[in-house]
Amino acid sequence: MNTKRWTGMLAAGLVLAAAGCSNATSHSPSGGSGGAAAAPADPAKVSGTITVLTNRTDLVKDGTLKKYADQFNQVYPNVTVKFEGHTDYEGDVKIRMSSSDYGDVLLIPNALGQAEYPRFFADLGSATALGQKYRFVSKATVNGEVYGLAQNGNAVGFVYNKAVWAKAGITDWPKSPDEFLADLGQIKAKTGAIPYYTNYKDGWPITKWQDALGAASCDVDAGDALASSQAPWAAGTELNTIDTLMYDVVKRGYSEADPTTTNWEKSKSLLGTGQIGTMWLGSWAVSQMQAAATAAGGKADDIGFMPFPAQPNGKFCTVAGPDYQLAVSIHSAHKDAARAWVDWFVDKSTYAQDQGDVPTLKSAALPAALQPFQNAGVNMIELSQAKTATVNTIDDASEIGLTKPDYRQHIIDLARGAASGSLESDFADLNKKWSEAVKTAGS
Repeated sequence: MNTKRWTGMLAAGLVLAAAGCSNATSHSPSGGSGGAAAAPADPAKVSGTITVLTNRTDLVKDGTLKKYADQFNQVYPNVTVKFEGHTDYEGDVKIRMSSSDYGDVLLIPNALGQAEYPRFFADLGSATALGQKYRFVSKATVNGEVYGLAQNGNAVGFVYNKAVWAKAGITDWPKSPDEFLADLGQIKAKTGAIPYYTNYKDGWPITKWQDALGAASCDVDAGDALASSQAPWAAGTELNTIDTLMYDVVKRGYSEADPTTTNWEKSKSLLGTGQIGTMWLGSWAVSQMQAAATAAGGKADDIGFMPFPAQPNGKFCTVAGPDYQLAVSIHSAHKDAARAWVDWFVDKSTYAQDQGDVPTLKSAALPAALQPFQNAGVNMIELSQAKTATVNTIDDASEIGLTKPDYRQHIIDLARGAASGSLESDFADLNKKWSEAVKTAGS
């Protein structure tokens, strides 16, 4: 399905670390300079064949990645790039990393704990230096050194069909949850489209609502604050705002009639052809919706992207976070060639723009899908990751599952009358669970 994920699978990470450490430390790094992969100075002197592991099987099959490799070879003619696409990327690479054979360049698995990166990946340089040039550096930094560069980033927001919204007479982005709900009401009254589509059945799209944290408040410390919060769902809090909006959308009948029958792949063409008005996802989804629109006889230009309906400081905000990080295997025999590919892909390729994503290179232009954000002065922030591990520990102890579908599926069930209770009682229960977990698992 080619979705993008920002959150790690913690339980799997323990398994991967245990399996990998026994072998990773028993092989001395080959090629390059020890455990480092320095950026080569002279492209003409870089040679060798490198294997790049990727989750984008679609881009391997349709030749897109080969086109990038052909462009790369115009600068590095003596390097041969081979791609290995993995449908079950996390599962396959976890097994591969129990040996020293996991390609030359790979996407760092979500399952791997950040502290383990030096055991598997080559050092790319200091965070201080690379952070001046690139976004999202902290995601792969260990003890001040960087072990991976994000292949791209993603901004959060609503993917929407502009023609549907225009047909409903809406020309401006809603600035508050109330305005957003009013707009969905207009779409329901004036068009034949489903105003909002939950993708309830597939589950994972609902987890994307967690990515709104920080966007509604424009607070870079929004995630870290959960480490000490005793009531994250209290009135006026950001999670309360986010989850109340989702609840109200369903409660007012602005979503599909039966969420248990939703279909992610079908939803793309439905939005693309104007049968769905809006979905909360991320900038990565724009290109997929545009392709689906074209394939289904719709118009790619009808697909737009809008920020969360809130202006805490008089401006919209969006949170930008990294997708998978590109890393160089510590066992690669051609670290210079592997590092050359990583640098070229992040610095020179048009991958991020082509996918409608946020470029990792700070000086690079935003993709067309995000130009409206830039034109409107939407503030793009990166959340602090200082207390992410603590928040994850608290979340596990609370058994809420902030990034799992069950917690928000239950809120939708409450809204549609498929579960007993009220939103207020549910928030009270969530606050109680979180508060108790903070006391036992928080720092």
